[in-house]
Formats: sequence, structure tokens, C-alpha cells
Amino acid sequence: MTDQAASPWPARRDGLLYREPTEADVEVLLQFRNDPGVNHFMVRTSVEPDDLRREVLTIPDSPTDFSCVLERDGELVGMGFLDVVDGAGQPGHPTGTDGLIGYIVRPGHEGVGIATATARALLEAAFGGLGLRRVTAAANLANHASVRVLEKAGMRRERHEVQALWHHELGWLDEVGYALLAEEWAAAHVP
Repeated sequence: MTDQAASPWPARRDGLLYREPTEADVEVLLQFRNDPGVNHFMVRTSVEPDDLRREVLTIPDSPTDFSCVLERDGELVGMGFLDVVDGAGQPGHPTGTDGLIGYIVRPGHEGVGIATATARALLEAAFGGLGLRRVTAAANLANHASVRVLEKAGMRRERHEVQALWHHELGWLDEVGYALLAEEWAAAHVP
């Protein structure tokens, strides 16, 4: 990846428009990001308005944050997260080679494939647009919907951490990690 990669957004895929967030999106994002149903399996269970505004508005200028909002028929229905991170290794290893993805779907729009389409779009942006070599994602094992999304998107489970995350209602829960390499993605997308 180059030091300042071009944003992969806007893009259209599976009936969704993926684009960079704007000031006009902040209030809607705040509403569903702080929704108890959305936050049920999130580690960060709420966000402050000023913090969210600052985070969202810095995305277009960030060299490592390629997060996007999702529109369906002109309505904001979710957000996808794509962060460029350094892989692990000994001193001198290449930097900015890996990606980390995530997604949230606005209440009332779950269960219709938006999260899976978003995970696939984020993988396409990471590998096809940004030229990353590896992408990872994590999910609370009790979040069955998110686990299914990552598997349907073509990612493979690489790790299972026992009682790794504290949940205020459920206690200690397991976390699973998924990954995909650029060559695996390319092999699955041969024309």
C-alpha cells in the first residue's frame, strides 16, 4: 500500500452505496451507534456526540481509516470500518500491509444481507483497492449473526480465545478471530 492511498469510496455493490461519511450523517450514526440493540455485543457500548463527530469527520483525511457509511435507496443503513494496520513481525517488517474490518447495521435493517454485503465490500476495498496483504476481523462468539457474516464473506476462523471479553449481562465470553489473505481473496474472485 502507498503512504496515502486513494479512498475506495464511493462504490456501489449489492444495492448499497458505500461512501465517506459527512457532517450530515453524524446525528443518524449517533442514534443507532448508541442503540442498546446495536451495542449489545460491542466492547465500546456508547459514544459521546463530540467524539463520534470528530471520529467521523476525520475519516476522509486519514491515511489509515477507510471507514464508510452505507446507503440503501438514499437512507443511511449502516457503517463499515476498514483500518489499515501494521502486521506483526520482527523490527523492519513492512508497515501498513494489513486491514481490520467491522460493521454495524442500523436497527430495522438487520437480517437482509447488509452486513454480509458490507463485509464483502470492505474485503474488496482492502484487497482490490488498497492492495493490502491480509485482513482480519473479530467477533464475540455469542454474536452468532456476526460470526455467520464473516464466514459467508469468505473469511476463515483463525483463533478462538476462551473467556476473553467481559459482557455486563453474560459474563466472560469467547472471542473468535477471522482472517483472509490477498491470494485467498484473489483465488475466490477469478473471473
